[in-house]
Amino acid sequence: MPLSEHEQRMLEQMERALYAEDPKFASALEGSGLRTYTRRRVYQAVAGFLVGIALLMAGMVAKQVWLSVVGFLVMLGCAVLAVTGWRKAPKPGEQPAGAGQQPRRQTRAKRSLMDRIEQRWQRRRDEQGH
Repeated sequence: MPLSEHEQRMLEQMERALYAEDPKFASALEGSGLRTYTRRRVYQAVAGFLVGIALLMAGMVAKQVWLSVVGFLVMLGCAVLAVTGWRKAPKPGEQPAGAGQQPRRQTRAKRSLMDRIEQRWQRRRDEQGH
């Protein structure tokens, strides 16, 4: 569903405010969503999951319960690895964990920007009668 003219203007205003508040963060948002190392980790987890399925099936065909259990554990471990890798992925514009802390001042600026966006969103919803 396309945005109305009012919504498009609001979006443009929010984009301009974001560029004014933190141009580095705004330009990072334009980049790719997933970082390379996170993508690689997810691909490895998917490959490991497929290996786990193969072990599970091989254990069933060979009637070796222990091999099926190992296959299931490999599948489970790879699923957990993929999910945690996805959650720990740095957001666009953020530094990976351990690469240094962001100054507190920037965090406040982002927080105030988010507060303003939330206030505008709430006002818009109130105007529409929701």
